[in-house]
Amino acid sequence: MENKRKNIVVSGGTTGMGRGIALHYLREGASVTVVGNTPARGRNFLEAAAQLGAQDRASFIQANLMIAEENRRVVREIKARYDRLDALVLTAMQVFPKRTETAEGYEGVFSLYYMSRFILSYGLTDLLEKSGRPVIVSVGGTGMTKGEIHWNDLMLRQKYSMIKATLQGGRANDLLGAAYAQNHKEGKTRFILVHPGYTNSGTLRLKQPARMLMQLMGKLFAQPVEKSIQPIIRLMDNPPPQTLVAWDRTKPVSLKLETLNKENAVRLYEMTKSLIRDES
Repeated sequence: MENKRKNIVVSGGTTGMGRGIALHYLREGASVTVVGNTPARGRNFLEAAAQLGAQDRASFIQANLMIAEENRRVVREIKARYDRLDALVLTAMQVFPKRTETAEGYEGVFSLYYMSRFILSYGLTDLLEKSGRPVIVSVGGTGMTKGEIHWNDLMLRQKYSMIKATLQGGRANDLLGAAYAQNHKEGKTRFILVHPGYTNSGTLRLKQPARMLMQLMGKLFAQPVEKSIQPIIRLMDNPPPQTLVAWDRTKPVSLKLETLNKENAVRLYEMTKSLIRDES
């Protein structure tokens, strides 16, 4: 009998919404691999899986997803582990009050929020296409229109700010989905961009007093992870027919938004391919 168990990979799956989604699908009987940078959080996830009786279906890959080569290694490990993939969930994201540059020369937010997702999405497409209704879910700020791509300074070497970097990462994430949909019009994989709303995910790594302020705001105004992930799970289980899906909390987003502009999507795709070639 054919094995119908779902295979799911979650980048950033040891904390916040990524962890919530991973544990949900373990409860549903799926095989789930999470990717994260912190061994202790990985062990914590595996312990939670064991408490569910799902230790044989849960695994953890330690990787610094800010590094392009680490993402390529993750792709290789996933390909060695699975013969098909039903869902790739992209949640890894971190903000940096001061500009951070990777050893490869990439600005930290751009590298983690966008380039990691680019490499994982395209690198795992062949496994996704072997599934019945495969999806890529990229969690970000879809539907927001603030921020822009700084075409002449993608790495933000001029006048860096945390907000500027975070907004650029969000807009780049939107264009990733738009470009992927154009490049895979004939494929089965649906690319789902989703904005979950303000969520108390506990993933921000800020220094005091900013961390205390954000924790207080989270307690007062943010919705819990368990609530934020429900619309994402519904989209994953019943993806719409179009190749690109954009969703803001519980409502669809117009694909005509300028933040999903096809020309800009192609432009960023080509620039990213050049960056990756130069780095290889």
